Amino acid sequence: MLDVQLGELLGDAPAGAGEALDLVAGFDDALTHGFARLGEEASAALAALAGALAGSPLGDRLAEAAEKVSAGSVGDEHLAALAGGRAALLGAVHDALLARFDTALGRTRATWEAAADAGDPAGVLAACRGWLRELAITGWRGVDHDVVSSADPAIEALLATPELRGLAVLLDGLAAELRASCPVGTMERLPVRRWADLWTRALLLSQKGTWHGAAEPVSGRLLILGADVHEHATVVRVQVHGILEPAGGAPSRLVRTSVAAAKVDTISGPSVWRLMGDHPVLMGALAGHLSLELTDMPLLPGGDLVWHDGKASTGAAADPFATARVQLAEAVAPATPPLDRHPVRIAEPVFLEGYTIRDETLDLGGSSLPVALDRLPACGPLTPELVSASSACIGLMRWDGGQWLLQPLAVQATVKKKGVTAHNGDWAMGPTDPKVVKAEARAGDAVAVLRERAGRLLRK
Repeated sequence: MLDVQLGELLGDAPAGAGEALDLVAGFDDALTHGFARLGEEASAALAALAGALAGSPLGDRLAEAAEKVSAGSVGDEHLAALAGGRAALLGAVHDALLARFDTALGRTRATWEAAADAGDPAGVLAACRGWLRELAITGWRGVDHDVVSSADPAIEALLATPELRGLAVLLDGLAAELRASCPVGTMERLPVRRWADLWTRALLLSQKGTWHGAAEPVSGRLLILGADVHEHATVVRVQVHGILEPAGGAPSRLVRTSVAAAKVDTISGPSVWRLMGDHPVLMGALAGHLSLELTDMPLLPGGDLVWHDGKASTGAAADPFATARVQLAEAVAPATPPLDRHPVRIAEPVFLEGYTIRDETLDLGGSSLPVALDRLPACGPLTPELVSASSACIGLMRWDGGQWLLQPLAVQATVKKKGVTAHNGDWAMGPTDPKVVKAEARAGDAVAVLRERAGRLLRK
């Protein structure tokens, strides 16, 4: 049955998706060169984007924005309209892909309900919009250290406002990437789509609005499916996917939760788990394959639990593969928040078994699916060799580079005639492989050393 479902999913992209992405690429190219010096081709790209959405609620504003910007008048309201149009096109592609996924797998999904608008705490959003306007006028090719440094006051103000720290981290990350690339004009290739995605998201988040909706307290049992680890030079984030069985007998819901920590680039591999010491309950459940009992844990409409270790306690053992086999197909998926409607943000938990993998491609009854082995984290026991030898997998279905991909979170495999099960989160409380433990002992505890040095500096 599952091979038929995959066959339905893995066909051609939805009608119009390619054309929508071409319009986005035209806008991104204009942003690369800057709106202060729009040529004929860039002006045409903005007009085409506005024309594609002429029949939408954004139509009039987009038409005015494209005209004004092409004439050299770049106002905040014009940039907001253009960013909204770009996001709407990507959102339409996202919705078409997700609708095909839900239809193929028979997944039920909640609908999004708009929340009331929010204000501008302390007026700090205006400073954020000012820097993003400067980037748009200058264009990526014109970015230098002076342009990047002008973001610092806005970032500091955002960091000082708790409800805006997500935007602050986003802005800080974009500034860091640009700073590391300066002078951008000398770069041979630019990550045009990525930077435009970050610019668009930041600009829309800097507008008034409750983009993620209000949280509701939930209680019940959380059954973990797997963990997705995102590691960069300065931060590590662990995103846990699971199924929530709400107290009171309501239908089970697909949820996820994330915890993160700042780091330096010398902390990598299994050592990153040491940074998660503030979340012993969640990490213990990951490593021990335990269920979690939640009490009044905040849940956002997009399916994200706002994690508080004090609102959770570990329960009985819960095998993620048993959970996936029995409950995944019936769990209700969350609605997608407005700014998360982007193809590359699709990450849907799935369970596959009875397949073979060859040359990084999974074959299940004639249906072929690329396996994203490059997304395996270096901090867990899951390796490309183990994935290739597997016959059952809990993973995330993603859409990237114009195709669906499978990102493994856990596998069951046969190695040397023995059954082996491995999960990304198995080492959340420390590595269990003797070879890795010895290697860490020889290398020393980088986290402990850095904390001790930081303590010395603070005492001085």
